[in-house]
Amino acid sequence: MTLDPNYISTYADFFIKKIAEYSPEVISALIILFIGLYAIRIINRLVRKLMIKRNLDPTLSKFLADILLWVLRGLLFVTVIDKLGIGTTSFVTILATMGFAIGMSLQGSLSNFAGGILIILFKPFKVGDTIEAQGIQATVLEIQIFVTKLVTGNNQTIFVPNGSLSNGIITNYSMQGTRRADLTISISYGTDLKKAKDIITEALAKNPKILTSPVAEVSVKNLTDSSIQLAVRPWANIEDFSSVVATTLEDCKMAFDDAGIIFQPYVSELSNNNK
Repeated sequence: MTLDPNYISTYADFFIKKIAEYSPEVISALIILFIGLYAIRIINRLVRKLMIKRNLDPTLSKFLADILLWVLRGLLFVTVIDKLGIGTTSFVTILATMGFAIGMSLQGSLSNFAGGILIILFKPFKVGDTIEAQGIQATVLEIQIFVTKLVTGNNQTIFVPNGSLSNGIITNYSMQGTRRADLTISISYGTDLKKAKDIITEALAKNPKILTSPVAEVSVKNLTDSSIQLAVRPWANIEDFSSVVATTLEDCKMAFDDAGIIFQPYVSELSNNNK
C-alpha cells in the first residue's frame, strides 16, 4: 500500500492548525491548574493555622481542612476542563448522580459520619474520659469520624459506631472531675447503729484519697427483714475512684472485725420463702 504524499500533507496541516487553535486554551488551562494548586495549598495551610490558633479540636480541624482541600480541588478541576472547552453541564450531572447513588448505598456510614461530626462539635466526651454508652463502660482512646475507639477495664478494645453513639444516652464519669461511690453495708439489728456509723466515718477519714469536700455520707439506706442497710458514699477524684471503692470496703471490714461487728449477709426474698 502506497501512501499519497498529498494526504499526509493535508492531515499534517490539519493537525498543525488545530494545535495552533487550541494552544492558547491548553496553555491557559495549565497556567490555571498550576496557579490553582499552589493557591489551594496556601489556603489550606492558612486555614489549618487559623483553626489551631482558635484551639479547635484537632480531629475536627483535620477533617474540615481535608474537606476544604477536596472541594477546592474539585472546583479547580471543573474550571480547567471548562477552559479547555469541554462542556461541564453533563459532567456535573454525572457527578451528582454518582454522588446520590453512593449516598444511598452508604446510608449507615453517612449516619456514622454525621454522628462523628456531632460528637466532635458538641464534645459530650473527649479522649481519656471514662464513659458508659451502648451498655459499655470504658475509656475513650480515639474519636474518629465514623467510629469511637474505647478500651475497657480488662484491656479490650471496642469500636462503637458514632451514629448509634451520638443518638443514645452517654454517661460521662470524667467530666465533673470527681465521683461519688454508692456502697451498701449491711449490719444486724442487734448491732449498735451509732457505733457502726462512727466506725465507718473514722475509717473514711483515714483514707487520704477520699475527699473532705463534699463530705462523705454514712446513713441508713434501708431496713430489710434481715438487716439494716447503711449507705456509704465517699467522694474521690476520677483517677482514685476504683481504689477508693476497694479500700473503703476493706477498711470497713477490718474496722468491724476489730470492734467485733459482723457484716450481715444478704438474704434474698426467695431464700426466705424456701424455708
